Amino acid sequence: MKPTLLLPALLLSTTLSQAATLPSTSATRAGFVPERLETLRATVGSFVERGDHAGIITLVARHGRIVDVHAYGMRDRENRLPMERDTICRVYSMSKIITSVAVLCLLEDGVLRLDDPVDRFLPELKQLKVITGGTVEAPQLEPAQRPITLRHLLTHTSGLTYDFAGQSPIHLLYKNADLWSGPDLQDFIRKVATLPLQHHPGDQYTYGINTDVLGAVIERASGQRFGAFLESRLFAPLGMVDTGFDVPPEKLPRLAKTYQHGPDGRGLVEAEPMLGTHAAASRGIESGGAGLFSTVDDYARFAQMLCQGGTLEGHRILGRKTVELMTRNHLALLPAKTEPDRRAKGFGLGVEVTLDAGRGGVPASPGQFGWYGAATTYCQIDPKENLVAIAFAQHFPFNQHDFFDYWATAYYQALR
Repeated sequence: MKPTLLLPALLLSTTLSQAATLPSTSATRAGFVPERLETLRATVGSFVERGDHAGIITLVARHGRIVDVHAYGMRDRENRLPMERDTICRVYSMSKIITSVAVLCLLEDGVLRLDDPVDRFLPELKQLKVITGGTVEAPQLEPAQRPITLRHLLTHTSGLTYDFAGQSPIHLLYKNADLWSGPDLQDFIRKVATLPLQHHPGDQYTYGINTDVLGAVIERASGQRFGAFLESRLFAPLGMVDTGFDVPPEKLPRLAKTYQHGPDGRGLVEAEPMLGTHAAASRGIESGGAGLFSTVDDYARFAQMLCQGGTLEGHRILGRKTVELMTRNHLALLPAKTEPDRRAKGFGLGVEVTLDAGRGGVPASPGQFGWYGAATTYCQIDPKENLVAIAFAQHFPFNQHDFFDYWATAYYQALR
């Protein structure tokens, strides 16, 4: 392995030194075997060496202290700019955990309840229809059997879907709606109100634009712009100085490009952002499902807060019992025919939850939770081991080379 591709992230830039980071500790004190951390670094570095990914940043923390953080490869291949610890990345669907926590803040404030119908806050979404057949030009529709609730949105059981999830009439209808062009969440909801649901709310799990709708709920319920609410309730208290829906001009040199393999399946070429995730302000919407930019240190502070039951460095974001509610398997509420009795993963309020590590095929702990992002980003939080693991690649398509399985095995094998 070429040492030039392994950039020790402990060499902090001037910018990073001004940011809040979790404290560090030695591998031995944190219960890791130092030699086995070398195996972790070799495993991650091999994905860059082979040309699977342009660059990766990884971070492992235990008991609230960083044990290992490393940057590998390039954030900008064309200009030979390396991945660095303070590189800013698109986290895509890892935005969903942050938005879900924001909803739970309002739950604790007494502003909303999980089983409130969404039309209490967004009357535009009253009397939605479910598609039962037909074509894009003439879809067959029937009234939804029940209203969408906030719990449905948090668990992706509302019937809303994503425009990239297929080529059926409903997916083409979503694509034609041009949801991500902006200018704001009010316009986004106006477009969503014209679209059908894939199934009746509460009938099954369908990954979709649910968390983006929750961003609009937060705006209406709080009376604040969504991004401003996140800044005041989450980012500022947690010291997340590099997280937001756009990247200021002075920080743009730190932004990583996203790559994909070329038409022949070889090499790496820059990829266009998806879902309107533009770095410039005032482009697209404040997408609670996919729109945030962040760094590994910022996201580690957010993840550590959840690992510690809702608090970090004296800042209480959520109550301990609310975090417990968030990280239970809410898919058990689905009709029995749609939810197997035993499976590796369930889903809580905005997070995947590990139910049976044996069925998953990689090391894990029951009750571990987290989520991922479209550009191959990863966050898992293990309360049993008091461990946070984060990895940011910037590569389409999602987890193309099964990096996540290798990464999970790599950090768990290093535990003493």
